[in-house]
Order: sequence, then structure tokens, then C-alpha cells
Amino acid sequence: MRGPKPKTTARARSLRQSDNDAEGNLWNELRDRRLSGHKFVRQLPIGPYFADFACRELRLVIEIDGSQHADNPRDAIRDAFMTGNGWSVVRFWNVDVLRELPSVLDTILAVCDGRLTERVEAPDLRFFPAACD
Repeated sequence: MRGPKPKTTARARSLRQSDNDAEGNLWNELRDRRLSGHKFVRQLPIGPYFADFACRELRLVIEIDGSQHADNPRDAIRDAFMTGNGWSVVRFWNVDVLRELPSVLDTILAVCDGRLTERVEAPDLRFFPAACD
């Protein structure tokens, strides 16, 4: 059955209202198709999870992580769920969004333009392309 799910909608609204500074700064650059015409949304429900930002057309999820995500095994489960369902996931640290926003935007554009396609697990960037069938 399609249609609104009141509980999910309420949770997404709540998450949007509690943005941190990094999420707010990035949203200012992604909203209204400001990043090369790509349409992003905030707090998109995907299965049991909510993506910080997502581009439906490209099936791309952008996550902004704080220190609580360092070596968090739940993130690996979440990423596996998303990539297994056809979504690519790129993760940045809050501090990088706040201090290096132009570099973060360049990286997002590289993913959107297909210039970054291989898995990356570096201290400042994690990218997991969608699983191929």
C-alpha cells in the first residue's frame, strides 16, 4: 500500500528540525538544485533508516557523521542495507563539512558525475557504491 506513513513522516520531520551546523551548512549548498542541478532531499526514509541527504535520481545517500560514528558497527549494517538496495553511500565527518565544505562539494560532484565509482575507505571519506546485481 502506497501513501503517507504518519509515523515515518513525523520522524523525518523531527530529524530535519534537529539538524546540526554541518548538516545545515551542507543543506544550504544542496537545496533548490544548487549543486549542478541535482535534486536532494533531507531525511529520506529508506527501509528502516533515514538518509541525512539523498538524491533519488542518482540513488545517492550522503551521511554527515559525528564522532559517535567512529568505528560504529551499526553504520556497516546500514551501509550494507543501502548498497544492497541499489543506493550508493558517501560519508563525511561533521568537522570536514564545517572546515572543508568546497572539498566536500567537489567530492559529491565527483560521485554525481560518475568520476568516483570505486569503494573508498579513508580517514576523511567513506564511499560505498551500490551493489551490482
